[in-house]
Amino acid sequence: MKKLLKSVRFFLAIALMAACLASNAQKQKPVSLNHIAIYIFDLKKSTDFYKDVIGLTQIAEPFHDGKHTWFKIAEHSQLHLIQGAESITSHDKNSHICFSVPSMDAFVKKLKDDNIWFGNWNGDTGKITNRPDGVHQIYFKDPDGYWIEINDDTY
Repeated sequence: MKKLLKSVRFFLAIALMAACLASNAQKQKPVSLNHIAIYIFDLKKSTDFYKDVIGLTQIAEPFHDGKHTWFKIAEHSQLHLIQGAESITSHDKNSHICFSVPSMDAFVKKLKDDNIWFGNWNGDTGKITNRPDGVHQIYFKDPDGYWIEINDDTY
């Protein structure tokens, strides 16, 4: 009987510890995106592109060395441009950054006004991809050849 009682106490203690650990795990903040950093060739050209074409808000960066530009891309997320790439290289479209806009029509008009090539996923110039869920999306490249997706997803 003593052995059984000892075993029951042991398993109850284990169950209580597991419940406490599970409770603490639920209280922890989830993993979140802090920043995306891309290595670029011409800081001014890329800074102007992300500010003027994409419409991102530039924020202070701590280095003040002329090699960094930071942008706010979400409540607690940033895009960091870092100058130093020796050349502009080709990048696969499957690796891309995506931004959502309130109006695809207005964004497409801006690209056309600025003579910036865009296309659908297949690469058809001036075409928009219509996903099965109703989201519209386009693709184009930044000055360093990184692919950008723009869509009108409202989540």
